[in-house]
Amino acid sequence: MEPSVPIHVGKFLVIVGVVLVGAGLLLMAGAKFNFWGLGRLPGDVAYKGKNVTFYFPIVTCLVVSVGLTLLFWLISFLRR
Repeated sequence: MEPSVPIHVGKFLVIVGVVLVGAGLLLMAGAKFNFWGLGRLPGDVAYKGKNVTFYFPIVTCLVVSVGLTLLFWLISFLRR
């Protein structure tokens, strides 16, 4: 086994951890400031009944998915 393999795994885990912390901070701040109107877009499903509230941000999920796809495509394109 090559000794550099654990180093690469360690770096990967650190990067994933930093990304998760950043995403968590962005979500916490987004709840307070409602970034770009995400979470309340037309097409998001919201049901408020007598004793239950159901909310599924389907359009917000699609917008975030397209944005992340474009971001990762750009990063991949620039690394070539």
